[in-house]
Amino acid sequence: MGKPKSVNWENFENEVLKSDRPVLVDFWAEWCVPCKSIAPVIDELAKEYKGKVVFAKVDVERNPQVASFLGIRSIPTMIMFSQGEEMERLVGALTKSHIQKKIDHYANK
Repeated sequence: MGKPKSVNWENFENEVLKSDRPVLVDFWAEWCVPCKSIAPVIDELAKEYKGKVVFAKVDVERNPQVASFLGIRSIPTMIMFSQGEEMERLVGALTKSHIQKKIDHYANK
């Protein structure tokens, strides 16, 4: 794959909760400047972890049900899921190395 999947309310369960690999979901919006600043980082990580971790993006403007379901209060927020459960929640425009450390914890299991 090598690039984040677009996820919405209809496919969230299958793409994220039922995934056989860890999933990092990036919650963003078109108007969010910090979201735009980390988008290239998420794209790079998706390539680097291809086959180990699934990367997904949820546009909170177009998919308010998903954001509401998970209690997303600010963006960017990234949530790491493993075996259908939320394992880690990262909020803000974090550095690539910070995000990588969190991913590595779940990608290497």
